[in-house]
Amino acid sequence: MFVGAGTAAWAFPCVTNAAYADPVTRYGHDVLGGAGEFGALELRTTHPPVWELPRDIPFTGKARRETVTVRLPEERVFEDLAPRIYDLDGDTCREAVVVESHVERGAQLAVYNGSGEKIAATPYIGRAFRWLAPVGIGDLDGDGAVELAYVDRPHLAKVLRVWRYSDGALTEVARAEGFTNHQIGWDRVAGGLRDCGDGPEMIVASDDWRDVVALRFDGSLRARRLAEYSEKAMEDALACR
Repeated sequence: MFVGAGTAAWAFPCVTNAAYADPVTRYGHDVLGGAGEFGALELRTTHPPVWELPRDIPFTGKARRETVTVRLPEERVFEDLAPRIYDLDGDTCREAVVVESHVERGAQLAVYNGSGEKIAATPYIGRAFRWLAPVGIGDLDGDGAVELAYVDRPHLAKVLRVWRYSDGALTEVARAEGFTNHQIGWDRVAGGLRDCGDGPEMIVASDDWRDVVALRFDGSLRARRLAEYSEKAMEDALACR
């Protein structure tokens, strides 16, 4: 309740946590080892109080919390290990980033807000049973905008693609062939994003799984070999060792 005559509105819901629900078999790709296909996304959200007038009256209540469930139609599934929660537009309110697949068009990277609306997405790859493996999310080039990176078809095309989120849309800003981060049947994705003190780098494997590779984005993609590939070498790279 409010002390005095002040009033407040509830801000747009922010995603504080998220999880997949309703495991399904209607797609049957099984790229993640028989798991990783879901029919629903549960968003835990918070509605912070926002003053209307006057601002100097203390608010003694709490932010409103609720769970929003997104249920997909039969022709789509979430094909992913876990949602990623990130503030993409710098408004201090986080969104959920997921891998979503269509039974005829394959996978896309999609963004859901706290109301459960899909507010942005990359195009579907274009064919059933074609998947993408996320690498990371962050301001990769230091310009203030957030980029999202993934490997497009890590078992086939092996293309690292970088998309920028701006003005409510995802726009591709870079791509490079010859990289991967997943093998069919793995219930994990190798590599990720690191910052060893001189800016973010994407850590992936070479397309033949011989090398651990770091890629930096500064308008274009620059790659350098770090070590011979092994699980430990990948973990060391992510830990800046």
